[in-house]
Formats: sequence, C-alpha cells, structure tokens
Amino acid sequence: MNQPQPSPAPGLARRLGTGDAVVVGLGSMIGAGVFAAFAPAARAAGSGLLIGLTIAAAVAYCNATSSARLAARHPQSGGTYVYGRERLGPFWGYLAGWSFVVGKTASCAAVAMTVGAYVWPHYARATAAGAVVLLTLLNLRGVQKAAWLTRAVVAVTLAVLAFVVAACLTVADTDRLTPFPDASAYGVLQAAGLLFFAFAGYARIATLGEEVRDPQRTIPRAIPLALGITLVVYAAVALTALLALGPDGLAHATAPLDAAVRASDWSAAAPVVRIGAAVAALGSLLALILGVSRTTLAMARDGHLPRTLAAVDPRHQVPHHAEIAVGAVVVLLVTLVDLRGAIGFSSFGVLVYYALANASAMRLGADENPPPRWLPFAGLGGCTVLAVTLPWRSALVGAAVAGAGALWWLVRPAGARNRG
Repeated sequence: MNQPQPSPAPGLARRLGTGDAVVVGLGSMIGAGVFAAFAPAARAAGSGLLIGLTIAAAVAYCNATSSARLAARHPQSGGTYVYGRERLGPFWGYLAGWSFVVGKTASCAAVAMTVGAYVWPHYARATAAGAVVLLTLLNLRGVQKAAWLTRAVVAVTLAVLAFVVAACLTVADTDRLTPFPDASAYGVLQAAGLLFFAFAGYARIATLGEEVRDPQRTIPRAIPLALGITLVVYAAVALTALLALGPDGLAHATAPLDAAVRASDWSAAAPVVRIGAAVAALGSLLALILGVSRTTLAMARDGHLPRTLAAVDPRHQVPHHAEIAVGAVVVLLVTLVDLRGAIGFSSFGVLVYYALANASAMRLGADENPPPRWLPFAGLGGCTVLAVTLPWRSALVGAAVAGAGALWWLVRPAGARNRG
C-alpha cells in the first residue's frame, strides 16, 4: 500500500519586479548609516574618509557582482547561506548564515536605537522597541506592502539628503580640505570599514530570491543599480559635509548632517534633517527585518535553527514565525546593548558574510556566467582587510561569536550538520 506523500512546504510569492528590488536595496543602504557613519569615519581618517569611501565602494562593488551572479544561479531565500552551502560545503553555508543572522540582528538593534534617538531622545529605547514591533507587524502583512512603504521612505530620504547637500554648498569652503590627507593607512582602512556598514544593504535583494519575478534577470540588474545610486548619494553628502564643517568639525559632531545644516545659511530648517534621519532609519529597519527573517527561514528549513521558524503564513505567504522571532530578539537587544557596540559587531559579521560570498563566486563554472576571475579574489581580500582593521573590540567580539557558531556546528550530530 502506497503511503501518501507529504505536501511540499509552501513557497513564497514572486511579486517583486526590478524597480521593487532596487527600492528594497536602496531602503537598506540609504538609511541610518548615512546620517551617522561619516563622523566616526572622519575621526579615523579626517578628510581621508573620501579615500575610505572609495575603498568601501570598491569592495562593495566586488561583493555586489559576486552576489548578483550567485543569486541568478540560486534564486532562493537565504543569500550567501545558500551560496556557501551549494558552492563551498554545508559548514561554510552555515557560517555565512550564522554571521548574517547574528550580525544583522545586532544591526536591527542599532538602527532601531537611531530611530529612538531622533524621534524621542528622552525615551529612546522605548521608542526603538515600539518601532520594531510596528514594522514587524507590517512585514507580517506581506512583502508587497513593505516594498511600497520602502519606496516612500526612500523618496523622502533622498529628498532630505538633497537638501543637506544644497545647504552645505551655501557655506562650502575648499580650504577646509587638503588634497593629500595626513591620515595613516590604518585610519583610512578603518574609515572604509565603518563606511562599508552603510553600503551593506544590497544583499537584501539577494535574500529575497524567492519573492522576485524572473530572478535570473532581475537580481543581477537590481544589485549594481542600487549600489551605484547609493555611491553617488554618499559621495555628494560626504564631500559637501566636509566642505561645510571641515574634518575636525565633522569628526566631533554627534549628528553630523544635522550639524552641517546648522552651520549653513539654512540652519532654521535643520529639524528637517532630524525628521529625515528618523524616516531613513525606519526604512533601514524595515528592510533589515525582512532580510534577517528570510535567512532565518532558509536555515530553519535545513534544521540549523528550530524548525518552527520555517513556517510560511498561507494567507500572506511570509515567514511569520521567523519575523516574529527576529522582532522579539531585536526588542530584547534594544533594552540591553549600546549603539556603538551593536554597529561594530554588525560590521564584522557583515564582512564575514560577504567574504564567503566572494569565496562562493570563485566556484562558478565557465558556463554559469561567473564574474571576472580577479573580482571575487579582490572582494575576499578586501572584506578580510576591512574586518581586521575595525576597532579591536568589535573585531574581537565578532570573532568570538563566529567561533561560537562554528563550535555549535561541530558538536551537533553529523546528520544534523549536513542537512540542506
């Protein structure tokens, strides 16, 4: 007597086109980072942060190209968790997924605290927790609704950044910059690592592999396009902020873009920047929760995380258990950790994740549309250098958590380790 076959697990709906995917990437990159990252980068490298921005963009381009080629071959939720598993072996895929989920969960907490700091500074943690709850509920209603909100957030953020650039130009002074900054190579690389944090959202497009229409064409187009737009915006903002404040002024600003506008002829409109920062941070948080929950879904499907996290809501076709779990952990972190520690730790995890993406791209065959041979090597080397030149506490904690994840893999039964 034939036994009935179990029904396949429900899949996610393919609703997102190229424009939606680009907006998800922009919402992930052009967010809280652009309002906060330039000050610590200026402290590390002065006006050499412009060189650091170029290095960060070059590494991000390598990562984006490798991720896009891999995503076209593996259009599934999970990003480098899937690529590493398929191209390097189960352990490396697991380590990529672990680094992404842990690092980006910390990033969610950092961005949520940015929301709180701008919206209601006296009750920043409570405001941050409330933002996480509200955006988690939105994501539970379906990715299409989240994409439309992200489109609106990106439009507002770009408008505010254009205002910042215009305001800074009213007091721009080229004497505030030196053509050959005296920053050390270590300082420039540390600035690049800090600024890379603000670029890292393009992988969010790849983690939506099961929800994008025609992923073989859409993902390779959307990732470089989102990255290119972001680079142009960041370069304009960084240059004009330096011209308005100078390296020292930018380095010591707690809210650098707000300070730049207050130093301009349009200082009365500075509250617009604070509103824009809050909106941008909300957009980043929305996309971060979306991406972390999809990688959590993929890892749970393979048994590396509790199986209940693989559940997909049959009505809205979203991984509702994963989204609720991610939201709950972020709310907990918001009440316990500090902003600086969350950002540093997240940067390390993101760089490990992309290093493994580049290593996976090296395994693409000649018939699989691989990137130029040099590119994933450059991406892997760049990620490694930026990771080890981060502030030492961030690098140490990040390495310890990655090691803990690797140890968890080793102590599990062999059958459980090699699922997927």
